[in-house]
Amino acid sequence: MNTHDVLNEFRKVGALLEGHFILSSGRRSPVFLQKALVFSHPETTERLCAGLAKKLKAEFGKIDVVVGPAVGGLIPGYETARQLGCRSIYTEREGGLMSLRRGFSVSAEDRVIIVEDIVTTGVSMRETLEALKAAGANVIGAACIVDRSNGKADVGGLKLVPLATVDFPDYDANDLPPELAKLPAVKPGSRGLK
Repeated sequence: MNTHDVLNEFRKVGALLEGHFILSSGRRSPVFLQKALVFSHPETTERLCAGLAKKLKAEFGKIDVVVGPAVGGLIPGYETARQLGCRSIYTEREGGLMSLRRGFSVSAEDRVIIVEDIVTTGVSMRETLEALKAAGANVIGAACIVDRSNGKADVGGLKLVPLATVDFPDYDANDLPPELAKLPAVKPGSRGLK
């Protein structure tokens, strides 16, 4: 599965949106990938995560635990782990910091991969990596369905394996092109919800 195939999966379910969007990072973009729509289709999710699992096996070999940052990494993390035949856990925010909760644990012997839905800046990946380091995990890499940063995101020094890589434009809110500034801004993501 390549970038063209992945974007077609988003298009098929109406999840490739155009307009003026406020990304989780706070930056603005004329393109938004509404992954919640994608992950509401189990067959689509299975195809995407099977493709990602195949790439992860080729890159890292055996993987023991997949960790998905909540909320975005829950479904792709679980399905990728299912495709790999390994355990799936997740981090979530507690007191503003990502942490392992609900009895989840990892050992230094576990080969751990962080799986996210879409990476733009890498903030969730870095926060999850810090939580896993604090728990003594052996994090061997990271992966995502779509790398929206086109390889520029800082994922804490980990090797990032994307299923698709795109270079959609994004802008500082104070430096918008005129055509984007004319459109009303919409925040369709989940970060910052109370």
